[in-house]
Amino acid sequence: MSPIARVLDDAPVPSLGAYRDAGGGTGLRVAREGGAAATVAVLEAAGLRGRGGAGFPTAVKWRSVLDNVSPTEPPTVVVNGAEGEPGSFKDRTLLRRNPYRVLEGALVAAETVAADRVVVAVKASFRAEIERLSSAVAEVRAAGWPGDIAIDVVEGPGAYLYGEETALLEVVGGRAPFPRIAPPFRRGDAGVDSVDSADGAAGSTTMASPQGSATPPALVNNVETMANVPGILSEGPDWFRSVGTAESPGTVVCTVTGRTRRHGVAEVAMGTRLDEVIDQIGGGPRTGRVVAVMSGVANPLLPGDRLDTPVSYEHMVAAGAGIGAAGFIVFDQSTDVVAVAHGVARFLAVESCGQCTPCKQDGLAIAAALDRLRRSEPDAGDVELVEDRLSTVADGARCYLATQHQLVVSSVLALFPDAVRLHADGSAPPAEGEPIVPIVDIVEGAAVLDDGQLAKQPDWSFDREDSGQSPADRLDQGEIEAG
Repeated sequence: MSPIARVLDDAPVPSLGAYRDAGGGTGLRVAREGGAAATVAVLEAAGLRGRGGAGFPTAVKWRSVLDNVSPTEPPTVVVNGAEGEPGSFKDRTLLRRNPYRVLEGALVAAETVAADRVVVAVKASFRAEIERLSSAVAEVRAAGWPGDIAIDVVEGPGAYLYGEETALLEVVGGRAPFPRIAPPFRRGDAGVDSVDSADGAAGSTTMASPQGSATPPALVNNVETMANVPGILSEGPDWFRSVGTAESPGTVVCTVTGRTRRHGVAEVAMGTRLDEVIDQIGGGPRTGRVVAVMSGVANPLLPGDRLDTPVSYEHMVAAGAGIGAAGFIVFDQSTDVVAVAHGVARFLAVESCGQCTPCKQDGLAIAAALDRLRRSEPDAGDVELVEDRLSTVADGARCYLATQHQLVVSSVLALFPDAVRLHADGSAPPAEGEPIVPIVDIVEGAAVLDDGQLAKQPDWSFDREDSGQSPADRLDQGEIEAG
């Protein structure tokens, strides 16, 4: 498999000058010369899909914002760089290697939808990325690229939900990272500063809607999505589609961690077989064979006998999994899959904000039962308890987190019933915990995991004991930031 470097440079780009010498800035010039309609048409012809996980067509999102502009306020372009998906480190790698390409893509977006502000939202803990972004923004401003468009870097909390689109907009608007209710179909997103209640609680923000609203829409795209835009504008749709599949054109930046010989991030053509991705980036399984692969905590596990599945939106779904953020956690024969299920359930239950009671309470019950199972010390009926709570955990959910809980844990029960049974009847030895947490860094081919997250309480504090409150009940921003 030949190496590709369309959006992920082989080495860090040292300056805006170096980026321009390599052709940087051409996409922005083409967008300004061609206008909004032409830019959206090029993106549509290219078939670019959002690289944040959902794979939504980028041109449709941009056109929807154009169709719902406010008569009084310009929109805002928001770059989602709040990467916290376990197993994924691609956005942080892109920002470290070349923040100029991401900023150029964001400025193309701003020119297209007539935005007056670009916001790059990252976590406050991303110190290396913030330093690179701040320096790059200063260079871009000095070069005059933004014109009258403001560029800001927003440093947000460590919460997993900060990466959820509506929660991200809450943080940009100065509030806690709690997802808000959105219509089944919305054209663009809500304005980032409009709140129609006194307390500013999540879910109370006025939404831009198909019926029209004075609220300005915001255009939110992931870091990798924005990084693809300049090349498409400068090289054209045919160039973009020269690799990939018909439904998933272009490349994807993958992270491979877990039970592999090494860990890393690399760019591959969409449609590359997953086993080739694991071999190229991870050097293959550490021992024996791969029993399962998980793309973050958003999709069902893919069993080891389906590693010939092409890495594309359509093929991964057809195989019963999903591409997500292309952060592949590999499990080999030494892995206890019940411990994996517990690790996922614990992470999602802790990171649930508690606005939706089933998500939090059913999630915690699932995690507790799976913890007893992986220790081979179950209570009677724990397997049935997990199954029952999985059927209700997503009831009334305003975001996707509870559905993730259903999908991932249910896949373990379905794919590995013998492993679950052996723990349930006490035949299997107790399993060590499987840390399913975000990646802090990748150093010399080894992922550094956020072990501190394992001490996080369900109320998002790091106290010795959980208060019993949900994070949504602890609306003091200082408490949430500290968590």
